[in-house]
Amino acid sequence: MGRMRELRTLAQFICNLQAEDIPQEVAEAAVLRVLDTVSVAVGGAGSDLIERVEEELIPLHTNEPTASLWGRNQKSALSSAIFFNAMRGHYLELDDVHTGSKTHIGTVVIPAAWGLAEKLDRTGAELIVAIICGYETMARIGLSLGTVSHRQKGWHVTGTAGTFGAAAACGKLLGLSEEKMVWALGLAGTQSSGLWAFLQDGANCKVLHPARAALNGCEAALMAHSGMSGPESILTAKDGGLLAAMSDEYDVHRLTDGLGQWWATLQMDVKPYPCCRSTHCAIDAALALRSTCSVSPDHIARILVETYDIGYKQCGMSKGSISPTTAAEAKFSTPYTAAVALLKGSVSLKDFQSGAINEPELRNLMGKITVVSDKAFSEKYPEHWGCRMTIETLTGEVFQKEIIDAAGSIWAPLTRSQQIEKAGTMFSFGGYASADTAILDLLNLPRLDHIPVI
Repeated sequence: MGRMRELRTLAQFICNLQAEDIPQEVAEAAVLRVLDTVSVAVGGAGSDLIERVEEELIPLHTNEPTASLWGRNQKSALSSAIFFNAMRGHYLELDDVHTGSKTHIGTVVIPAAWGLAEKLDRTGAELIVAIICGYETMARIGLSLGTVSHRQKGWHVTGTAGTFGAAAACGKLLGLSEEKMVWALGLAGTQSSGLWAFLQDGANCKVLHPARAALNGCEAALMAHSGMSGPESILTAKDGGLLAAMSDEYDVHRLTDGLGQWWATLQMDVKPYPCCRSTHCAIDAALALRSTCSVSPDHIARILVETYDIGYKQCGMSKGSISPTTAAEAKFSTPYTAAVALLKGSVSLKDFQSGAINEPELRNLMGKITVVSDKAFSEKYPEHWGCRMTIETLTGEVFQKEIIDAAGSIWAPLTRSQQIEKAGTMFSFGGYASADTAILDLLNLPRLDHIPVI
């Protein structure tokens, strides 16, 4: 058991963490993470895909309604609420990202914890503590997996690490003992899944990964609570250990690194653009060059985007990213998002509606953009998700902009007021009639004696 003391140490930390142990800035950051996640999920609630999937699957979950379906002002079965709130939270590609581990934590941990907190009639303060436990766990699992190697093997870390984050948050709400918390994490790990194959043919199933992780993690905690044991050796077992199965560069010690000293909750990117985070550095470079060089698109000969290898593979290498034909592909296309930024001076949700991606001027400019992998940016990743954009005109002029950290990153953070403004935009996009009340409830969550219906 000695090799897996890290998992037990993490379980001890989760079980022992109390509100008074949490720095004020961490608690405040957690409140903003809830605001961001819930509002983005409400924004995605009315999308055609989400509505069709809900119509198909909700009838399968016929238990007594106990947890809120965000944006509907109604309750559903716990399993449905967790599953669909997580799916909604990821749909618009606006959910938060932990920089170092590449995990979208909010859209997994918060739906799972929120739903169970409603069912158990917990307070807002108890929910916040549980959410912080989930953030710290999911980020550290992601780091332990080895961010680059895990991704290069095709795993989607939001799904694989997500089960652990949801299990930790829900286990905290259930008041699991140390032993049962270990079991919950073991049960979570044996359900880890999620692959990047969807990029190859533009499938729109990426939202399934956080949804399944959130529900599987919650169920892992509930099963542990009932007495089902999970393997403490889930990460490092010689036969079937998760880390070696999913990575060539794993490090189990990252699991307990700095527990209670540094907080993943403070290291979250907040996305200003509704597309893959790996396109954001190119968007920022395009916006900066647009404002300074004033080059007409017709006078541009070529555009080169040099970025880190993962960004190139996700958003610049596949047929769908080079020449997207669907909104799902456009969200993972550096050529598309950079062209939108250069032409329009912004990148917003309306740029990913069905008719937008076929605008002739946009397609023409997109065809001039090439994305390549650059060793210098790859070496800085995942701490810095940067790129360099070079524009060459027909007359031989060259304009260049390097972005080390995209807007909304921990190195270039959005202000509190900008995050609140984003939430308002999301509620409005989702057609939510009581946005001001919802925002106020979410900001006041630690002081509420109940979990509000949003």
